[in-house]
Amino acid sequence: MNIPDNLKYTKDHEWVKIEGDTVTIGITDFAQHELGDIVFVEVDTEGETLDKEETFGTIEAVKTVSDLFMPVGGEILEFNEELEATPDIINKDPYGEGWIIKVKISDAAETDDLLTSNEYKDLIDG
Repeated sequence: MNIPDNLKYTKDHEWVKIEGDTVTIGITDFAQHELGDIVFVEVDTEGETLDKEETFGTIEAVKTVSDLFMPVGGEILEFNEELEATPDIINKDPYGEGWIIKVKISDAAETDDLLTSNEYKDLIDG
């Protein structure tokens, strides 16, 4: 299972790449593996400001639909439009081309609650 050390993680299996006051968010390799073949990603909250743990979109796989939750509060700046035509990029490259949204953080202190790669490994190894 690929769990890069340079990212932060949530208990909802999202990864967060922190770059100043902007974060890039996607789902983890573990999550895409559990979901299976991803067929659709919907994010209709672009331009909105949401609180931590609010739903910002959904991800649909052959077997199920899952909500996507904000790991930190902030304004959704951008949605990865490549996912509209080829959502399975998430299956192939969850930490790179398969990113989902970029967010301008409202409160940087919220990133302190995110998991390190080792804490996330412990969570999924349960």
